[in-house]
Amino acid sequence: MSSPLTNSNENRNMTTFRRALTEFFGTLVLVATVVGSGIMGTQMSSDSGVALLINTLSTIFVLALLILILGPISGAHFNPAVTLVMWAKNLQPGANVLPYVVAQIAGAIGGAILANVMFDQAPIQIATTERVSPGMFIGEIVATAGLLAVILVLIARDQARFVPFAVAAWIGSAYFFTSSTSFANPAVTIGRVFSDSFSGIAPASVGPFVLAQLIGAALGAVLAWAILGSTKKVETHVG
Repeated sequence: MSSPLTNSNENRNMTTFRRALTEFFGTLVLVATVVGSGIMGTQMSSDSGVALLINTLSTIFVLALLILILGPISGAHFNPAVTLVMWAKNLQPGANVLPYVVAQIAGAIGGAILANVMFDQAPIQIATTERVSPGMFIGEIVATAGLLAVILVLIARDQARFVPFAVAAWIGSAYFFTSSTSFANPAVTIGRVFSDSFSGIAPASVGPFVLAQLIGAALGAVLAWAILGSTKKVETHVG
């Protein structure tokens, strides 16, 4: 007969597995959408602006839906930078970090492969689009910092219900105002290596992008702290 402690550990492990599986599925669908809509965009138009618009609209719609549907299960991070900051802010158990990150990266790679297959392309490709420049590095810092600041501020204000729409709005805007088109996600960055398409990124560009995203995530946490601190000061003064 199993002890209550054993049952508790088993339940905890099952819960962690379920949450990680949710992160895998969500990231897979997200990257399949990013890559697939990029391929569709280039097939529909030779205008890169039109292709980017198609890519953006598809991404923000599916991102909002995924967060709405899967958020209650795993938190709907789909992003190692978000998972790490949530853990650092004591908003996420440390035991979930490694399973989440592994699931997110695996899901991202699977999503790129799925998109390739859906469009009758070679399942596994290696992207050749170089995306390294000082401007793009800064763009990824800005995109990721804004993303984390939006999430953390809304959570701190007990407005988590607005996160799906706010995150989609930020990513959609950053697609166009950042030079990097707002990857803002290490797992998605890695996944996009496996499709030599409109949304692809060459392996040599991954390191700088991920570094920029991690820097941006840390800055986003600081920015959220500054915003919340300033708000409290104003409220105290008005009171």
